[in-house]
Amino acid sequence: MTAKDEEEPRISSLPPAARLSSVAGHRMFRPSTWSSVTGGLASLDPACNWSTLVSGLVALNILLLGCAMVSASVFNMVSISSTHLQIYLIAIMILSSCWMLYYCVYTAHEHRAVLYKDGHAGPIWLRGGLILFGLCSMVMDFFKIAYYVGYLHCDSPVKIVFPVVQAVFIVVQSYFLWHHAKDCVQVQRNITRGGLMLTLSTNLMLWMTAVTEESLHQTVLPPSNGSRGSHNTAMRVGAMGDCECSHSACGIFEQASNYLYPFNIEYSLFASAMTYVMWKNVGRLADEHHHHRLRFHLRDVLLGPVSGLLVLVAGLVTFIMYKVDVQDKDPAKRELALRMHYIMNSVAYVLMSAATVAGWVLFGLDRRERVSGKNPTRSLDVGLLLGASMGQYAICYFTIVAVVATGVRSEVDGLNLASALLAVAQLCLQNGFIVEGLHRQPYGPTPAPSATNATAAAASEVYANVHAAARSHSDSELVESKPAPRTSAVSQTHHPPSHLCWKRRALKEVCAYLMLCNITLWIMPAFGARPQFENPHGHNFYQVYMWVAVVNIGLPFSIFYRMHSVAGLFEVYVIS
Repeated sequence: MTAKDEEEPRISSLPPAARLSSVAGHRMFRPSTWSSVTGGLASLDPACNWSTLVSGLVALNILLLGCAMVSASVFNMVSISSTHLQIYLIAIMILSSCWMLYYCVYTAHEHRAVLYKDGHAGPIWLRGGLILFGLCSMVMDFFKIAYYVGYLHCDSPVKIVFPVVQAVFIVVQSYFLWHHAKDCVQVQRNITRGGLMLTLSTNLMLWMTAVTEESLHQTVLPPSNGSRGSHNTAMRVGAMGDCECSHSACGIFEQASNYLYPFNIEYSLFASAMTYVMWKNVGRLADEHHHHRLRFHLRDVLLGPVSGLLVLVAGLVTFIMYKVDVQDKDPAKRELALRMHYIMNSVAYVLMSAATVAGWVLFGLDRRERVSGKNPTRSLDVGLLLGASMGQYAICYFTIVAVVATGVRSEVDGLNLASALLAVAQLCLQNGFIVEGLHRQPYGPTPAPSATNATAAAASEVYANVHAAARSHSDSELVESKPAPRTSAVSQTHHPPSHLCWKRRALKEVCAYLMLCNITLWIMPAFGARPQFENPHGHNFYQVYMWVAVVNIGLPFSIFYRMHSVAGLFEVYVIS
């Protein structure tokens, strides 16, 4: 029996709409390719692997060269200075901006360029956060411009050009991602993959540079070490030396821009994640009718937000008192600031762990099925969550080893050890909770489809897949066929009932509480709480440079983990 004979019974059993499209694409289609069609065009397009490899190599080379220049500008300001690094960043930002403009003006408007959109990619809250962080980053750039204007008479004009180009890059990229984050591009795939990887590596380089500068601003060791001033000066990026500012507001602009670094760092990470999803979606065939459109509601949710706000207020008060006392020259006040900080964090970890355990119990009582199938957005969310938590794990375990090896000699040491142990437990519980929540099917009324709806769903699914496969093999036959609709007739917007059941309400309470707690734990280190440097235990045990390396590498990932946890918990809240 031939392949054609085997396929005829399958075609005859399909609805009329699906039968027509199947017959049209039958001679280009074998049964073995059905699974590959639903997964994308990788197996149907041999050039896909080649373009993916080339675009990945582009990003790898940009990042490795950038890492070398960042390291050289930090530790060897004679041959390679921050000016050379900024020239490199300006070049890749201009190239990325030109490609994004080309995509918006030309590629996205080509015939049949974007027939499919990934409903999971670029949700409104993520794009809204991107715009918010982008606005704060632009304010930071304006402060930097005003700051470097005062040094224009004795410093390179590149210092002013860089924030100007960065502000333009943020505007272009924000527009690009707001309108095209969901695109599954089907034309100019090689150019699109290369451009997306160029943009991704540009964002990662800006993130790396901002993290380095922020770490150098915050790396101030205790005066007892004797190297507080020398260490901070030796590793400063772009130190002005004997150059004096020509106006009196330089100090104000510098301090203001330093406080906006966390927003610029988060903007680069948000943009990197969204760009990576777009890169994975190039050439992908997405069945959008499987996506549920969900809305954010605070209905019947009270205890979690109120409790989380109390923790947030307590954290802000503790952080302000910490920043005031830790800068005091009195050792007693510095020790009090550390004690207060460790107690606040320990209490937050205990309460968050208890809430997470309650969430696990609710998942055990839940009857929802797990999501089947692969999705680039979900895979990236889980990978970033687990990968970013490694920074917090590293700092905690280094702290535990140092305190246990030298012994608990004071109350501060005991609180430091307890805080590290509780942080490890909280990370393990929260990671599992978020990953499990992201892989649960959304709640919502899903009535059994009638025969008509089932026929329409089957027709839409087969028609979309067969049409896309036919298009990848023969463009000539597409002239007579209609493109697949972007939104299927069976897509539903799930409206929650007037009163949630107790399990859903309790799960939303847990997610809301954990979101606010993670925001609290993001604010404190992001805006300057560095107990690792104020407490001499770590750098006395590991020596200065090793401890500084551990903290300055692990802490940025820890800060990103807290913000990414907020994003993951928001997703779990919405689908609950």
